[in-house]
Amino acid sequence: MLVYIIFIVSLAVLIYGADVIINQSEKIALKFGISEYIIGATLIALGTSLPEMAASVSASFNGKPELAISNIVGSNILNITLVLGVVLIIAKGVNPRRDFFEKDSSWALFPVLIFIAAILGGEISRFTGVTFIILMGAYILFLLRYDKDTLEISDIDNDINTTDFNWFKTISLLIIGFLMVVYGADYTVDSASKIAKSFGVSDWIIGVILIALGTSMPELIVSITAAIKGKADMAIGNIIGSNMANITIALGAAAVTNPIKLDFTKYTYDISVMLIATLMLVFITANKMYSKPAGISLVVLLLIFLEHTIKSVVA
Repeated sequence: MLVYIIFIVSLAVLIYGADVIINQSEKIALKFGISEYIIGATLIALGTSLPEMAASVSASFNGKPELAISNIVGSNILNITLVLGVVLIIAKGVNPRRDFFEKDSSWALFPVLIFIAAILGGEISRFTGVTFIILMGAYILFLLRYDKDTLEISDIDNDINTTDFNWFKTISLLIIGFLMVVYGADYTVDSASKIAKSFGVSDWIIGVILIALGTSMPELIVSITAAIKGKADMAIGNIIGSNMANITIALGAAAVTNPIKLDFTKYTYDISVMLIATLMLVFITANKMYSKPAGISLVVLLLIFLEHTIKSVVA
């Protein structure tokens, strides 16, 4: 019983720590007048990906490659099928100002293709991990250099007041948030692994469903909130940027910590679903299908994925 309490509490600490980091990062961004999309695709995306990064790095460090990768795969699937799907279903008139297909969706696809190429070789090496991190740096530079979607600060979030901005308070809260994320992730991975063993379920299943769902909560909350406020660019930017960060930063950092070896053939289905979900994201942005039917299609893919996963556990 204690291990379940530890898992729930540590996951809550992990998510709350990420929320603190998101809020303070957004304050810094707004202080310098950064555009809505860049906030969503970089600072908030990196912030909401901190749970995945912490969980994967901790899993890699403790010699649990299945948890390290399954967390990323499951989170990327859920970000598109659950988060974007729900956003498109509940938000009224999703009409982004930005052309995501022209500028951004390829950035969500490239890391997935590179990840598949690397895992086909049986190992994600430290060199590949560094390459992933460099790719994220290239994306951020691309946004900062070529992004023309500038908005007035008042258009971004009226709930955040930058007039009383305090560097000491912001930095202090950032440090507290990072500590919560790091320790929360460590206990989450450890308790999840124990739960898996007690039920005879593999680390991969626990990671791809349980931990992925928990670590995707920040993306879900942030994106839905942004969509309801009419900030579609921030919502979709968070999803694209977060999926980008999950592989490039989270998995990259995990591989740099400890090279990750995995048998691709055992997890072909889950990795294929991640690729299909990413291709659906590209298709939706290419055709500007920001509609309820598109959202329902994404949720259907999620249900098929969950059905297969549950059957594999029962079997």
